[in-house]
Amino acid sequence: MPIFISPLYVDLPRKTKKDKRVMLNLNTYRNLHFIINNQAKVSYKEVMKDQLEGLKLKTPIKLKFTLWRKDKRVGDRANVLSVIEKFFCDALVEYGCLADDNDEFISGQVYETGGIDRDNPHVEIEIIEHQ
Repeated sequence: MPIFISPLYVDLPRKTKKDKRVMLNLNTYRNLHFIINNQAKVSYKEVMKDQLEGLKLKTPIKLKFTLWRKDKRVGDRANVLSVIEKFFCDALVEYGCLADDNDEFISGQVYETGGIDRDNPHVEIEIIEHQ
């Protein structure tokens, strides 16, 4: 299966101000207004569209998320990857890759830290189909 590249943030366009950057992590997710959270999810799905559109998966699948950080600071990997997982699974359903994102279709996930990528911090997502 291909590896999907997910951003660590999305930029929400604004009409009269500079674009609003929304970091995709649990701290931000829980503190944002629900409308901004929804805009972030819609923007994330749009960013992932080219990678997911037309993809059909045999279920059940497992997901492997690998976080590539910008620097050496120690952080909470699940803080970032939990929100990325939620948004990614919703995108899989929206683009018809999966019928639903419940336990029947996604049997598990793995969170890992890949290392440092100063130029392009991101999350690599690998889909593992059961044989």
